[in-house]
Amino acid sequence: MSWDIVLFNSRQKIETIEDLNEDCLEPTDFCSALEQHFNKIVVKENHREIKGADFSIDYFLDEEPVSNKMISLYGENGLYELVLLAKKYNWQIFDTGIGQMLDLENPSKNGYKSFQNYLKQVLGDK
Repeated sequence: MSWDIVLFNSRQKIETIEDLNEDCLEPTDFCSALEQHFNKIVVKENHREIKGADFSIDYFLDEEPVSNKMISLYGENGLYELVLLAKKYNWQIFDTGIGQMLDLENPSKNGYKSFQNYLKQVLGDK
């Protein structure tokens, strides 16, 4: 099961999604930034799959700049690569599984472990 996250480019420090000010969102070419950062990308029409060490990242190509980008992660290492990219471009990351913004200075705080706990809850594992 994928771990879905949303990348945001905003002039506002987003604390919660409920407090998001859409006027502060900046149109961004996330796809170009991803393609410049990662070197192994499988292209199939408008779908992209980044392949890395023990992770993959799926997303669909946008035709124009967007203010946010939904991507699917498989593997914890993908998160840390995205955190590096987010810090470089001053992006923010929202974790759809736990419904919170990720702490980019301490991504393990509410990142992958929380996702694994969420998966167990959804799948009914104990």
